Amino acid sequence: MRKMENNKKILVGKIVAFQGVRGDVRVQTYTQEPADFKNLAVFGNKIVADNFKFIRALPNTNVIIAHIRGFEDRTSAEVLRGTELFVNRDSLPDVKPGEYYQADLIGFTVIQNNQNVGIISGFQNFGAGDIIETKDGNMYSFVGANVDFDNKTVTVK
Repeated sequence: MRKMENNKKILVGKIVAFQGVRGDVRVQTYTQEPADFKNLAVFGNKIVADNFKFIRALPNTNVIIAHIRGFEDRTSAEVLRGTELFVNRDSLPDVKPGEYYQADLIGFTVIQNNQNVGIISGFQNFGAGDIIETKDGNMYSFVGANVDFDNKTVTVK
């Protein structure tokens, strides 16, 4: 997930390239399983949820191929590159006890070495694991972090 203004919408992917000549696009997914896109009502600044169609997941990657109605050829699909794709938080399934969506942690206080080091504004992932980003722009590894919902804190190493 990336930095967001609020946690009502959840970043689930990003269009990274076009695929073929019919307007299909490659989407880097941030979901647990790329095939989860089959059941999501995805939207973006250039995309209406009803126009998004999952085509297939690429094996052994976090990339899917999708088609966006209204972008029917390679040239028109090129303008979609970089488009972030979201779902409404309310449309996601409830989580089990002890589980959470990272977006639910936005606004929590980050604790490191028993000191308050910032407020969570979002998450980044550059390939080596999730990173907490605080409102002041600092970043902390989320790997091994301890989430305390009662106190609205995330303790990092």
